[in-house]
Parts: sequence; C-alpha cells; structure tokens
Amino acid sequence: METAYVLVKSQVAHEMDVMGNLLKIDNVKEARGTFGVYDIFVKVEANTSKELEDTITKNIRKVKHVISTTTLSVIPEQDKQ
Repeated sequence: METAYVLVKSQVAHEMDVMGNLLKIDNVKEARGTFGVYDIFVKVEANTSKELEDTITKNIRKVKHVISTTTLSVIPEQDKQ
C-alpha cells in the first residue's frame, strides 16, 4: 500500500465544496480542514505508486476551486510500523 498526504490550497469560501469533492475520489481516505497556509489536509492510499500519482495528478489537482497542492510522500520503509 502506498500512502501520501496532500496539502491543498483552495479558493476562499470554497473550502467545504472542495473538501466534499475530494472525499468522493477513490483512494482519498481522509480530508480535514486546516488553518494556516493550506486549507485542506488529505490522506491518499493506493495499491501502487502509479495509482497514487494518478489520483493526485488526474483527480485531486483537477477539483474545481483547487489552487495548488503539495504532496508529502510517505517513506515506504517507515510505513511498516
């Protein structure tokens, strides 16, 4: 299982819409609103790194009102704890 966390910036006043749409995407396991530079913290899990990459680039980044994303990939060797 591949895991990544995606930090999402959305357009002002559209955070809840974006979060709702993110939660509809396959492989998105969790989405939480945050205060600060980023508006939404998203946990993504997929069977392969290619599937994870596709989820982020072809789905998350294309959600309406998403301005930008920053992806934090989990180090596989440390994910087995």
